[in-house]
Amino acid sequence: MKITDVEVIQFRTRKRGRGAGSRWGYGVWKGADGVESTISMIRISTDEGVRGHFPGGDKRKVEGYFKGLLVGENPLNSEKIWHWMDQSCTRSHGLGEHETGQIDCALWDLKGQIAGVPVYQLLGGTREKVEAYASTAPNLGGPEDYAALARSCVERGYNAFKVHANIFWNPHTRQAAPQLPGFPREDVEICRAVREAVGDDITLMLDPFGVYTLEESLWVARELEELDFYWLEHPMVETRVEAYRKLTEQTQIAICSPEHVGGGPFARAEWLLQRACDMVRTDVNYGGITGCWKLINVCQLYGAQCELHYVGAPHLHLEAAAPQATCRYYERGLLRAEIDYEWVPPHLTALADPMDDEGFVHVSQEPGLGIAWDWDYIEANRVD
Repeated sequence: MKITDVEVIQFRTRKRGRGAGSRWGYGVWKGADGVESTISMIRISTDEGVRGHFPGGDKRKVEGYFKGLLVGENPLNSEKIWHWMDQSCTRSHGLGEHETGQIDCALWDLKGQIAGVPVYQLLGGTREKVEAYASTAPNLGGPEDYAALARSCVERGYNAFKVHANIFWNPHTRQAAPQLPGFPREDVEICRAVREAVGDDITLMLDPFGVYTLEESLWVARELEELDFYWLEHPMVETRVEAYRKLTEQTQIAICSPEHVGGGPFARAEWLLQRACDMVRTDVNYGGITGCWKLINVCQLYGAQCELHYVGAPHLHLEAAAPQATCRYYERGLLRAEIDYEWVPPHLTALADPMDDEGFVHVSQEPGLGIAWDWDYIEANRVD
């Protein structure tokens, strides 16, 4: 079997709303469901008619560079291709880890189609459902707003809840702000209100997204220890590895990082070696399914947790392939009160991460990644 084509398909659709951007970052999160958008999808075709797909892809980079790299290759040799792409990124060419990760995911979808089994079973398979946590959008308001959202999420079935509080945002002026300084005391007040709202049996986490100094991170960590939070994620700018090492050494709460450091599994293995975190954080934008799986296995060997960042079928398959002790949770969000997360966009026929009433997300049993594309809709809304 040979790869015959690698292309990026673009089509119009409607998707969940996002907030208005700002020069500082996050901005205001008030968009509604059904926002019109044009999105992309990578398609890898073979000479036997089997195709793999994954959302995303820069058309110029994918068709201008990666197509020449992949056409003629056996798609089952994804390890070989992964190393080629990793070398291409590290040697520049204007390429990024995001595109290589997306292509790797499309190759795994293709391999699942060829084998006729879901990706998590190709990786080994340990479970068919993964416990989810509700992950909030940032900048939702004051403590009472987060407390109300937490109560509604528990009523929905979630047993774990993660706070994104004031990120690139001044809670006093209600305006966008630079990354630093943050607002640690206001963030802790939100965390305290959430704990009081949901009681002692719900697992809680905080992700400040790098808005604290080391001293502020130490203070917040100790406050969260009193509130029995499970982890503190990405509290400082992640280029400060020594600061993370000091934070991890001096606190009891688990420090979960790095989230957005380049270098895929190689950089994150170094963070473990330097003891700059207790839990490792990654996603398929930093190495694809192949890179994440390498890191998950390193974490398992060292007895560390590898918690995957954000939503998506690849993350669910990776978690379903891994032991719960290594990958415990699936992140579901970003949630806010006015958004119906169960809403299915028109280019899909079902959600990739359906959750039951007990807070578990069930992995697809369809071949490949099992993303339920509505091909009639996509073809009718293609953008040339």
